[in-house]
Parts: sequence; C-alpha cells; structure tokens
Amino acid sequence: MKHKILLLTLLLVATFGVRADEPVRFTASAPSTVILDKPFQLVYTVNASGKDLRVPEFNNFEILAGPFESRSSSYQIVNGKTSSSVSISYTYTLQALKTGTYSFPPASIVVDGQKYTSNGLSIKVLPEDDNSTSKSSQGSQSGSTSSSQSISNENIFIRTSVSRTNVYEQEPILVTYKLYTLVDVVGMNNMKMPDFNGFMKQELDQNQNKQLSYENFNGKNYGTIVLYQVLLYPQRTGEIMIDKANFEAVIRVQNKTQVRSIFDDFFDSYTNVSKNLVAPASKITVHALPGNKPAGFNGTVGHFSMSSTISAGQVKENEAVTIKVNISGNGNMKLIKNPEIKFPEGFELYDPKVNNNFKTTTSGVSGTKTIEYMFIPRHTGNFDIPAAELTYFDVLEKTYKTLRTQGYRLVVMKGEGGENTVVGAYVSKEDVKQLGKDIRFIETYPFKLSKETEPIFGTLTGWLLYIIPLVVALILFLVFRKQTQENANIQLVKNKKANKLARKRLKLAQKLLGEGKKDQFYEEVLKAVWNYLSDKLAIPAASLTKERVETELSIKGVQSDAIKQFIDILNTCEFARYAPNSGQQEMGNLYAETIQAISNLESIIKKS
Repeated sequence: MKHKILLLTLLLVATFGVRADEPVRFTASAPSTVILDKPFQLVYTVNASGKDLRVPEFNNFEILAGPFESRSSSYQIVNGKTSSSVSISYTYTLQALKTGTYSFPPASIVVDGQKYTSNGLSIKVLPEDDNSTSKSSQGSQSGSTSSSQSISNENIFIRTSVSRTNVYEQEPILVTYKLYTLVDVVGMNNMKMPDFNGFMKQELDQNQNKQLSYENFNGKNYGTIVLYQVLLYPQRTGEIMIDKANFEAVIRVQNKTQVRSIFDDFFDSYTNVSKNLVAPASKITVHALPGNKPAGFNGTVGHFSMSSTISAGQVKENEAVTIKVNISGNGNMKLIKNPEIKFPEGFELYDPKVNNNFKTTTSGVSGTKTIEYMFIPRHTGNFDIPAAELTYFDVLEKTYKTLRTQGYRLVVMKGEGGENTVVGAYVSKEDVKQLGKDIRFIETYPFKLSKETEPIFGTLTGWLLYIIPLVVALILFLVFRKQTQENANIQLVKNKKANKLARKRLKLAQKLLGEGKKDQFYEEVLKAVWNYLSDKLAIPAASLTKERVETELSIKGVQSDAIKQFIDILNTCEFARYAPNSGQQEMGNLYAETIQAISNLESIIKKS
C-alpha cells in the first residue's frame, strides 16, 4: 500500500509539472466546395482549453447540428522532460440554402484570459445535379460490372486546360490535366504525357496528398483533382500542337450478384477495374516578338524590376569593392544573362557571383537573381562606374523595356603601399648574413712550370670564338623580341590559344558527359563555345551576341553552314539545360558536333 501511494504521488507531481510550450493555435476548416442541400461539417480546432467560443453568423446556411465538442490529449516524456498536448474541436453540421460563393469571418475564443481568432473561410456552393443527368448517371452506375467498358465516359474523363492559346515567344503557358469523376477512383497508372515539341517545359510539383474537390460541369457535380501541371515556353512562332495525353484510371466497382440469402445484403464485394482515359489535344498560336528589337535584347520575356547597391563609395587603392545587382520579377528568369557593366581602365575584375532564388508557380517562374561584381581599383583618382542595363519584352504592356541601375562615383585614395602597388605581389626576403670572418685563409698550392703557348688572337679559332657568340646572341635577340611583341599583343595571344583553351574545357565537358551530369555538361560546352568565339573574334564575351557572331564570321569569310553550326550549338545548349528529355545520345552528339565545328573554323581561318 505504501508503494502504491508513493507511485500515485509521483504521477500526480509529474502531471502537475506537465506543461505545453506550444503557442496557442486556433483554426477553422471546411470543404472549399459543397453541394446545395447536402450536409457538410465546419470544424474549429484549438490546442488549449478555452472558453467563450464566438462564431460568425452562418448566413445562407442552415445549422443542422452542433456545436459538438470533442477533446483529445497526449503525454510524452523525452530525456526526463514531460510535455503534453491537447486538441479540442467544435464541429457544426451545416447545409447550404443558396448557390454562390460565401465568406465566413474569423471566429474567436478566450484561452488563459487572452483572445485568439481563427482564419477566415471561403466556401463555394454548387447547384444540385440535373434530374435527367443524375438519373442517367445512376442508371449507368447501377449496371456496373467488372468490365471497364460499362463505365460511361460521361462519368469519368480528363480535361486539358490551357491558360492562353495566343502568346508571344517565350511567354509562359500553364497546361493543366484535371480528372472529373462520378465513380470511385482509387489510383492512376501509366500516365503518358506528350513530348511538348516546340516548347521548353518546366514541370510543377504536385502535392502528394491531393484533396478531391467538387466542380459543377454540364449540370453534374464532379469530383475533381489535378493530375499534372506544366509550364511551357514557346521556342518558335506559328501554330504548335500539344498532342493528346493518355492515362489509366483504376476504378472501384461493386459486384452485382444474385441475392441468395438475407446476409448477402450485408457483405458487398468490390473489384478494381482499369479504364483508359485520353486528354484532348490543344493548339497554341505563337506570335513573333515585335520587330523593333533594341540592341541589348537577348530573348528575355516577362515583367521585371532591377536595383543595385555598392559596398563603398570611397576606398583605398587595392581594396576590393562589390556592386550587387538584384533582378526580380516573373518570366523566363533562367535565361536572363548577367547585365554588362563597363568598368574603368585599371580595375582588376573577377568573375561575377550569381545567386538564383527562383520559384515555379502556376503563373510562371518568379523570384530574384542576384549578381555580385567584385573588382579592385589599382590607381588613385575619381572614377565613374556606369549603370547596368537589362532589356526585355514586357508581356503585360506588350512592349520592349530597358531597366537601368544607378551609376556610381568611386573615390580611390592612396594606399599604404603607394601608387601602383599590386596586392599579394610581395616576395619573401631574408636578411643578409655574414659568413666566416673578414679575412679568410688563402690556400697555397704547388706550382708547375709549363711551356708558353702561342696566343690565338688573330687566328681562325680566335675569330670564331668572337663571331659565333655574337651570331647566337643576335638570333636569340630576334627570337625573344618577336615573342615579346606577340605577348604584348593580348588579342593575338588569345587568338592563338583559343583552340587549346576550348579543347581543355571540352575535356571537362567530356568527363561530365561520362558521369551523366546533364546541367554541368551543357553549361561547360556553352562556356567553351562563347569563350572560343570571343578569343577568335577579339571581342569581349560580355559584348558577344548571336547576331554579332554571324556578322563577324561572315566578314572573315566563313561560310554560312559553318556559322549556322555554331548558332545551333549555342541554341541547343541554352534550351537543353532546362529540357529534361535530353539523353546521353543527344549529349554525345552535341559534344562531337562542337569538336567538329571548332576544327572546321580553325582550318578556314588558317587558309584565309
């Protein structure tokens, strides 16, 4: 008895020591769509004991029952610490009296003397099924057997919904495949989506816990659920067809057998049957962008804003400075190229650091692209850094726009190391050490007398000893002078090393190809081609465009087939980085084609 009393006392102490550290949460939940004159439940839930529950007036709804209060609680001990949780629900059973969309204001409850409010709700009330359609539906379902052919296409089908059918190039299109059903669907198998030829696609993640909602279509209230959603970006103009999609639905049907006893009515049996469903095709009309394209336009389409900041307006020479450019908005953000900033001479530049924070939604790809430009001024003075520019086609206003950041005045003062000091170019030095003493011991050696030899001055051997070093020195002078002149010509050096550097990058791309890293492979090939063309044409990479590449190569006498080969490679890399259907074979073909294109251009330029 003493042990029982002690154990009970410990349990009571532990119970009184229990406390929940969670904040109070008060929520309301109900179906988003309901059917006229059919009951549904509205539930208010709070995770603490409360009082004085106040709910809004349920206009256009009849309260059939409630509120019914239900309570659940749990206790747990983790690492000697005891905690508890409680959930209290207040359930109303309602029935809609009129069709339409209605909003419920938040409810309120008092917990520990403090008032808390719930979230508001919006409920859409659908009309009842038409009598004719409901009877036909019931008739077709009552005759259901294990055969999927007995299930009418009016009872289950898939609709293809396209957000817009007339668009510009690169303007996003949302394609939705939605299931409509009046039967019990337990699963979907073997979804075969179209290839979406002519589009760059971006799939939207679907919620794994899909909730069935209701939609009134042709007089019937169907249960609906979104099966697949994808964003499409048109890559060419004209009419593009989106082919049919195929689905296999698994449907649960009741077996109809002859009643042999009174117990047969209590034990129904069911069978799962499969039915093939086809989502209809769609036609998209893609219009070309207006012809008055600005010089800086490179295919960016959407609606954007741009801003910039600088880390400091006054620095000492050899100190690093950063300009940060932020691009935000909605559109084909993954294809936005870094804006070019023309820095003053004497600035040491580094590769920009890019941070993409994108989110794919039903309205397109939105988010922020941040580019950090780091540079080091090597001279003192006042320098003007011009604005960065971004040119794009605004799909909302149907016109081209150019965004500009603010320009900056940078004041560079003299550093501690003096003018033109190079950061990090210090060489370690050692103090001079005296070895031994001031006067060292002079070694004496035994001398031997020898016969005096004749001088070689004036002989052939003597002249050769003078002439040969002079000739060798002259040859070395000419060779080194030529190399010095060539090295001073940076563009010439880049031109000579272009092929070697391109093949070095392509070796890395070949390694990525073997590892199956698609995104890195296409990015490395794209960099190799752009840098190769930049070195060959003596044009900075930031100033290169496809149109300028075509013009410059034509001036150098390169044939149109070779030029088109480079343009096709650039287009393939840009689009294939975001196309999930590209396989190992396509990547291998692109690698071989790039090697061949560079080799052909090298031979053409050497001949010219």
